[in-house]
Amino acid sequence: MARPSKYSAEFRSNAVALWRASADRRTFKNIAADLNVNPETLRTWVRDADGRPVAAGASQDTDLARLRAENARLAKAEKEWHLEREILRRAAAYFAREMK
Repeated sequence: MARPSKYSAEFRSNAVALWRASADRRTFKNIAADLNVNPETLRTWVRDADGRPVAAGASQDTDLARLRAENARLAKAEKEWHLEREILRRAAAYFAREMK
């Protein structure tokens, strides 16, 4: 008898949606590292999701998972943007002092 998964169905669905939302830009390895899962586990989840028939109401669940993944990606990008902006502000202040 197989042991139950330690990952919830919602987590797996969100992970698949994240991979689909970032396909062509990121690899299984990159996304799996962000989620702290094995890349082959993520690849299996995606493969399983592609092979399953779509149940009624699943499109809403899929859209919700895709939107949550996109929201997480945008929040991460915003944090990176703020960090870059702060670094540039500090660099500008440093060089302004050096020019005096």
